[in-house]
Amino acid sequence: MVETPHRMPALQLPDCPHCMDDPTFFNQLNFYIMTKNMGSTDRIIRLIVAAVAAVLYFTDTLTGTLGIVALVVAAIFTLTSVISFCPLYAIAGVSTCKR
Repeated sequence: MVETPHRMPALQLPDCPHCMDDPTFFNQLNFYIMTKNMGSTDRIIRLIVAAVAAVLYFTDTLTGTLGIVALVVAAIFTLTSVISFCPLYAIAGVSTCKR
């Protein structure tokens, strides 16, 4: 079964500096920081892509700048998969978790 992404409400930043004292803002920010936004299918696909990129790099199939970029992307994919949170998904208000 393929998980379909759903939208979370966009993060509303306060308009003025003194509004940062508003606890509502921090509750909303915690929601975005602490909430898992990656489903299991998304996590598995990222781990597979990361493993393939790492194998290609360490077997010298991907070398130079492209190899380094692939290794960095693999590391980011692995980290986001392990913690089930993607910062770009949070910014865009997307979640692939089942409801």
